[in-house]
Amino acid sequence: MPLDSYAFTYEMSVRDYECDMQGIVNNSVYQNYIEHVRHEYLKEVGLDFSQYAREGINLVVVRAELDYKYPLTSGDAFVVGINMHRQSALKFAIYQDIFRLPDHKPVLKAKIIVTALNKRGRPEIPEAFAALFSTTTV
Repeated sequence: MPLDSYAFTYEMSVRDYECDMQGIVNNSVYQNYIEHVRHEYLKEVGLDFSQYAREGINLVVVRAELDYKYPLTSGDAFVVGINMHRQSALKFAIYQDIFRLPDHKPVLKAKIIVTALNKRGRPEIPEAFAALFSTTTV
């Protein structure tokens, strides 16, 4: 998928300590990468993840599907692309892809399902959050 087809992209690079004994990025680290990019995307569109938490609204992951395509190694530069779609009244699907730079080799495809919980622990999507995304069934 061309990078300009994503709502947001963010470049990063692999740090030495993120690699395992095989010399590749440990599988769990990819979730850190994509979580960081989700937070950066929310900031970019004017939503403050930490402010929601202070107000008692918690944005939470309810499902994560990750397909590993190719390993990253120490020093590799990469880009994460993100698109979000409303999946239902209470859930959003976040599609994130990681590509190694500069050759754009596919590294990871992820589908993350998120919702928001209010102070009572009940699902409730904040209006500002809901207004940003299209309603689609995926």
